[in-house]
Amino acid sequence: MLIDISLHLGSLIAKIYFFKDELFDIRKNKRILNLIVLGSIPLIIVGYILYSTNLIYQLRNLEVIAWTTLIFAIILYISDKNRFDKKISSNLNFQSIIFIGIFQIFSLVPGVSRAGITITAARILKFNRVDSSKISFLLSIPALAGASVLSLKDVFEQSIQFNYLVVIAIISSFIFSFLTVKFFLIYINKFSMNAFVIYRIIIALILFSLIY
Repeated sequence: MLIDISLHLGSLIAKIYFFKDELFDIRKNKRILNLIVLGSIPLIIVGYILYSTNLIYQLRNLEVIAWTTLIFAIILYISDKNRFDKKISSNLNFQSIIFIGIFQIFSLVPGVSRAGITITAARILKFNRVDSSKISFLLSIPALAGASVLSLKDVFEQSIQFNYLVVIAIISSFIFSFLTVKFFLIYINKFSMNAFVIYRIIIALILFSLIY
């Protein structure tokens, strides 16, 4: 559990650092910051309900994962076919962030990538690829923060001891997450999402071969 929390914390710190200008220039970006928090509320509410009632565990089977992996790969492909030019600075509003936030709920279902589904939602709303990805990464910050806080609460209640592996895990996660965000945004500025669509279809086909 402690290593998992460390990985979450490292990823959280990396994303906060990477998007520090968007997050900490409150005077300039207060509206965007408020919208990101607002867009996280649907996931928090539904996630709490599913986990507290144990309904989330009923979805964890290979058939569900296979179908969701395939279906959302197709939806991502369709949403990414055209060139759009909407930007966070001028086009992100209450309606769009709620729409993306509702789509983010699907990430609670095994086989649905949180990044993939939020990028898909933003592309449906005609945001460009880079800004769609930025919205997705920014929306991950409240989710990671919430998960880290809840997990840390369990750690303190169980009196789990911290050790050097925790520090290594946090640093490693920070470096990997920072580089992932950096190079993903560079990649997506030049290429489509087709590589990720193909990857998900291959995974789905492998899972179907195991099931059927």
